[in-house]
Amino acid sequence: QAQVRESGGGLVQPGGSLRLSCTVSGLTFVGYTMGWFRQTPGKEREGVACISYIDAFTYYTDSVKGRFAISRDNANNTLYLQMNSLKPEDTATYYCAAKTTPLNPKDAPQNLCGGAPAAVKYWGQGTPVTVSS
Repeated sequence: QAQVRESGGGLVQPGGSLRLSCTVSGLTFVGYTMGWFRQTPGKEREGVACISYIDAFTYYTDSVKGRFAISRDNANNTLYLQMNSLKPEDTATYYCAAKTTPLNPKDAPQNLCGGAPAAVKYWGQGTPVTVSS
């Protein structure tokens, strides 16, 4: 049984940094395109940053480009999201997502981040991030 678990959320002041982690078990991590989504009450879940299953191709939504960095450690089945220069509008619950895709790895991240959340195979339980002074 696959398990996806996020950690690292919390309260941070504007301009601060946080690093989220997502540990995965029960599935072949290297075979999955991975990503981070976020959601606030009343809004749809939004793909923030995604990374291919091989070759580390990445995709970022425009609002986080230059501030967030996604990475993965395939040896330890772990996904990361380094978030810098945080803004109050980054406040949300952040979810780790895993999806298999037959696409070219270069296209897979945008396919995950830009696709329907219903197409994601595995979700974590979410970790809250609050950016406030």
